[in-house]
Amino acid sequence: MRRRLTLLVAATTTLVLVAFLVPLALLLRTVAQDRAIVAATADVQSIVSLVGTADAATLRLTIDQLTATTDRPVTVYLPDGTVLGDQVAPTPAVELAGNGRSLTAAGTGGREILVAVQGRPDGTAVIRAFVPAAELERGVRQAWAVLAGLGAVLVLVGLLVADRLARRLVAPITELSAVSHRLANAELSARAQPGGPPELREVAGALNHLAARIQELLRDEREQIADLSHRLRTPLTALRLEAESLPEPADAARVTAGVDSLERAVTALIRQARRRSCGPAAIPGRAAVADAAAVVRDRVEFWSVLAEDTGRTVSMDLVPGPLPVGVDADELAAAVDALLGNVFAHTPDGTGFAVTLVAHGDAAAGATLVVTDRGPGMPAGLAGRGVSPAGGTGLGLDIAARAAMSSGGRLELASGSPGTVVTLRLGPPARP
Repeated sequence: MRRRLTLLVAATTTLVLVAFLVPLALLLRTVAQDRAIVAATADVQSIVSLVGTADAATLRLTIDQLTATTDRPVTVYLPDGTVLGDQVAPTPAVELAGNGRSLTAAGTGGREILVAVQGRPDGTAVIRAFVPAAELERGVRQAWAVLAGLGAVLVLVGLLVADRLARRLVAPITELSAVSHRLANAELSARAQPGGPPELREVAGALNHLAARIQELLRDEREQIADLSHRLRTPLTALRLEAESLPEPADAARVTAGVDSLERAVTALIRQARRRSCGPAAIPGRAAVADAAAVVRDRVEFWSVLAEDTGRTVSMDLVPGPLPVGVDADELAAAVDALLGNVFAHTPDGTGFAVTLVAHGDAAAGATLVVTDRGPGMPAGLAGRGVSPAGGTGLGLDIAARAAMSSGGRLELASGSPGTVVTLRLGPPARP
């Protein structure tokens, strides 16, 4: 922007100077030519009366004296053909002036000043003064050089002033950009220093107000998360106690495992909400990492109990671990639960499904989880956040997609008839 403003001022200044200096330069040349012609005309007029009355000898002496005091050639053509002064053959302009007409004509290498003198007994005499081109242009080039230098100085001054003004304008914009980037990087204490034109000061004030408002909203969100954590953990603890008091050990173990799964999911959601609330720079600790083979195997075994109750066949093909991926174990477990829960929610009882887990090349390059069912296919738009024809939250696939993206991977969905294939690509753990 600073460069463009400088170029704009340079172009504007140059156009103004050209519009002013070019006519002035032409005027100076015209003035110089007029000055030389007036001087030559004055020389001619000084001998007009003498040419009309004096004899040839007197005229010769007078012309010689005039030639000695001026650099311009002066010639007098008498009616009898006598040529006095500078010996120049009569030109067509001289012959025209011999008819009694005074004139100025352009000649070779200069300009002729011709004055017809009438009243002599023998006819009309002609006085010719020749002004060389060098005299017509005398001082013009120097004047043009001065004008060119003046124009260059004015352009440089304009560029200097434009650069200073552009710097004063661009500096606040640069500061606003830096503050906005700091805010984007979770430095919520960053504030812009109002400066520059009134419009930029208003923008700086609005940016500072926005940053303060974001801090207030995050503070409120942290308080709500703390309250949510307290509200959820109390009934979960009571539910765990109720599960442990069941008379059948198998039922107690199954319900307790469900409570553990629910508690992990709640813990992961609260941790994720706190991470978003506090910003990435405010959460210290190690990079997220989980053993995909162990987590997937555990969750498939958990859902296999419900699959057996609903007459579903489960096919599991998992690469042996450990298989590290760049996502938290609780978040990965929630993603697997979401994918398997969709199978139970959107396919009729008795529909089988398969779970496949393969590594990307070697064990340190990530993994791919594929969940395939033999149902009628998911309804269109289910992958969209908040969309669920069955009346649910519609967040299942969104949870899985966020888990994949947090590790640098992605979620792919292919649904048709029969069957749906959901592919969860998980990236490797981040290097320390």
